[in-house]
Amino acid sequence: MTETIEKPAARTTEEKAPEPGELTPYAAPLSVPTVLRPAADDVLRETEIALRPTWVRLHPQLPPTLMWGYDGQVPGPTIEVRRGRRIRIAWTNRIPEGGEYPVTSVEVPVRAPGTPPATTEPGRGGAEPNKDVAALPAWSVTHLHGAQTGGGNDGWADNAVGHGDAQLSEYPNDHQAVQWWYHDHAMNITRWNVMTGLYGTYLVRDDEEDALGLPSGDREIPLLVADRNLDTDEDGRLNGRLLHKTVVVQQSNPETGKPVSLPFTGPYTTVNGRIWPYAEVDAAWYRFRLVNASNARIFEFVLIDEDGEPVPETVYQIGSDGGLLPRPVPVDFDTEMPTLTAAPAERFDLLVDFRALAGRTLRLVNKGPGRPPGVPDPAGDVRYPDVLEFRVRETCEEDTFELPEVLSGSFRRLTHDIPHGHRLVLLTPPATKGAGGHPEMWEMTEVAAPDGLKLPADGIVQVTGADGTTKTYRRTARTFNDGLGFTVAEGSHEQWSFLNLAPIVHPMHIHLADFQLMGRDAYDVSGFDPAVGGTRTPLRYDTGRTIPLAPNERGHKDVFRVPGNQLLRVMGRFDGAYGRFMYHCHLLEHEDMGMMRPFVVMPPEALKFDHGGAHGGHGEGHTG
Repeated sequence: MTETIEKPAARTTEEKAPEPGELTPYAAPLSVPTVLRPAADDVLRETEIALRPTWVRLHPQLPPTLMWGYDGQVPGPTIEVRRGRRIRIAWTNRIPEGGEYPVTSVEVPVRAPGTPPATTEPGRGGAEPNKDVAALPAWSVTHLHGAQTGGGNDGWADNAVGHGDAQLSEYPNDHQAVQWWYHDHAMNITRWNVMTGLYGTYLVRDDEEDALGLPSGDREIPLLVADRNLDTDEDGRLNGRLLHKTVVVQQSNPETGKPVSLPFTGPYTTVNGRIWPYAEVDAAWYRFRLVNASNARIFEFVLIDEDGEPVPETVYQIGSDGGLLPRPVPVDFDTEMPTLTAAPAERFDLLVDFRALAGRTLRLVNKGPGRPPGVPDPAGDVRYPDVLEFRVRETCEEDTFELPEVLSGSFRRLTHDIPHGHRLVLLTPPATKGAGGHPEMWEMTEVAAPDGLKLPADGIVQVTGADGTTKTYRRTARTFNDGLGFTVAEGSHEQWSFLNLAPIVHPMHIHLADFQLMGRDAYDVSGFDPAVGGTRTPLRYDTGRTIPLAPNERGHKDVFRVPGNQLLRVMGRFDGAYGRFMYHCHLLEHEDMGMMRPFVVMPPEALKFDHGGAHGGHGEGHTG
């Protein structure tokens, strides 16, 4: 039987669709996703979460928007579990076959320097929609981002399902209290599927978190933030249709024959699936579980008052991607680090103290540039900085909560004294030979420099480290379909180093494991020759620049921002599961275009019998 959904009633003739600049900020209340607590008394009993089409009014002035949602909700329900309680979820595809794909996709040309990019405006601007995107089926796979679960449950990108089929995944939840999130991860089309509304948040609770007495119930609110764009009708009025509009920087790549475009960013910021909502709050402490669910937008959040001034001594970060921080980190918006920077897929566990702000109106705004990440914008355009408004009520009852000095007594900082392997991954410029116009991830292995080596040579890179030693590396993989490169022994620690040779900021995500940032090093990468795909002169450690880790980067994380000309070192333990996983850039356009690679975790006893087909198994002379 084919399922259908009815579109909400059309507006009356007096209620015309709005002009692009007519949307009123903070016109609708913040929507809070429902909470789903799956049954855990019988591990064989699964909870079904069905993917369904739904009509959503993103803003009171807009016509309804066709979207896809988990349980027909955008975002999906907040899933809440206790630590160590294993559950099964049947992610069931109930999106009808042959239905309309909810996203219109277009590519538009680059504008003249000094003018705002087309991505800051709604509407297609006369560009023809991509017919191949319009013809996409409802093909989806769900990844629980951050979870420690077997490779067969992780949401492998190729293992997507169509209408009527279910993806059955089991989650042990043997993890400290944490905010994970779930989203579509279908191979090649994640950027569009997530835009349809396929994302939600997932909370693990434990006794250590309970003992803190943190704000809860109505005073603990998930904030899933994502930028979007909308199409317009023939009169130039917003029609509510989701629009994936990107800027073409190269009309025809000589290697692929296809145009090369930048990652998506849009002018409208949604919070919990609504554009620029408001939240009425008490003059009390609140806990906000924030996740950047955008395709590529890197937000720089600031909390400001009615006069546009930063609000001091109000916001504290108590957790990051992998759980609670050791101690609270004040977010001082009026200091040298004036913003809360959030790359796609990063999570922030925030406490906000509204007690002294009764009767006030505050705004959370984005002070970041209104452009795709890594692309200079001479106009400095930020067309729509609005995000969320807080209206603080007068509260009669006093809030007695006190900010704890210590959050996680179980947290332990990793050190290099722990036996560990090493990996080196280069993030290359889009113009690199053989890259097809897009940035790539190169897995490297250290080799002895052969006699008479002539540089530059394709795939050969030399790196001079902080100790002055120059090492030579050979590229072993660059695309998702290259042979398996990394095989990891379960239970082992590894340090992965990401060296970014391009100006674009890449938020890197490694599945399965929690990591800690060990350090950021500045590098002079001018010795890399993109035309050849190797180094003329070594990539050199920059002794003149010191890049300290930010206080909120010192917890457990699974997404790490890697700016250009930096080498980021992260260390983690691959424990609790076996199987085939992946790591990738979490700019969804980059992920879809090939910045994604597989790795395998297996028992160390079995790894001893490896036949040598993989590069760099644990303990086999990893790269430095």
